[in-house]
Amino acid sequence: MTKETRKRKADHIRISLNHNVQARKVTTGFEDTHLIHNALPEIDKQDIDLSTTVFNHKFSAPLIVGAITGGTPEAAKINAAIAEAVEELGLGMGVGSQRVAIEDKTLEKTFAIARKKAPTAFLIANLGGVQLVHGYGLKEVKKAVKMIDADAIAIHLNPLQEAVQPEGQTRFGGVLEKIGEITKELGKPVIAKETGAGIAAEEAKRLEAANVEGIDISGAGGTSFAAVEYYRAKGKSNSSQRRLGEVFWDWGIPTAVSLVEVSQSVNIPIIASGGIRSGVEMAKALALGASLTSISKPVLEAAVKGVKETKRELLLLIEELKNSMFLVGADTVQALKEKPVVITGKTAEWLRLRGFNIEVYAKRGK
Repeated sequence: MTKETRKRKADHIRISLNHNVQARKVTTGFEDTHLIHNALPEIDKQDIDLSTTVFNHKFSAPLIVGAITGGTPEAAKINAAIAEAVEELGLGMGVGSQRVAIEDKTLEKTFAIARKKAPTAFLIANLGGVQLVHGYGLKEVKKAVKMIDADAIAIHLNPLQEAVQPEGQTRFGGVLEKIGEITKELGKPVIAKETGAGIAAEEAKRLEAANVEGIDISGAGGTSFAAVEYYRAKGKSNSSQRRLGEVFWDWGIPTAVSLVEVSQSVNIPIIASGGIRSGVEMAKALALGASLTSISKPVLEAAVKGVKETKRELLLLIEELKNSMFLVGADTVQALKEKPVVITGKTAEWLRLRGFNIEVYAKRGK
């Protein structure tokens, strides 16, 4: 099992770097989300304060690097580069699923390197929700947290990926109850995290009722795990699984849609992820109610080159966010959340049909 899991991790990195695995027809919805330019910002750009406190941790900017990898030698290098960069910049990061290291102790170091390189950064451990109904419990969750001395753990929800994966586990009955058991006993924040297909209002409410302390929406419009699995199946000449990957390539709830649905439904921190590619999109996500933004693909592409490139990518994103805040006249993250946002197009249509109030964003500051 471990050898197979290890190979899958290596496949995921290779495919993500060498193939176009972005959503094709579905978009994030941020193109329908418009911040309103302020010709009289009445603030000084150099005085903008990007810092924010979430999960009782102070971040220098509302940015974390999303869960990417672990379990292979290349993964260790990637985690080390990201960790060094986020430590230096006062940000945070998540690691990939730690199941592989729970099955094989020798792989723990590929994850533990994150804490070694980032002694004070906010680190998020990671295990699959489906594993909780396949025998994992509090013991394994604690092991994952201890492995990287994590500040929180993400329980990832990936029904789409499991459904199109040749070796996927699709027995999801009882996952929510198991998550509830973990939140009750762990004593650290548990974050429920999707993996590229988004979270709707109904599930967000159920997760909040199960006492998760954060939700990472990971909406559609960025990397598609159905696409990743399509390329894996193609490599194995598995035509039925390849067909599934192709058909479900664009499945999911667009990121901006998921963000509004969840932010209007729960009162816990939301991490916006799923195809966010610039500081402008980060600003839009924060204005729609996110507490933090999370970016993976552009950071993966930088991290395989090294620490310097990773840091440069993160600094560019932060500078873009600062510029966006300056151009709407927001000198703090909290002030940005009070600035008007106009939602148009397909995103507006979806949200209206689902009964969400989009006018409330446009009328702010009047």
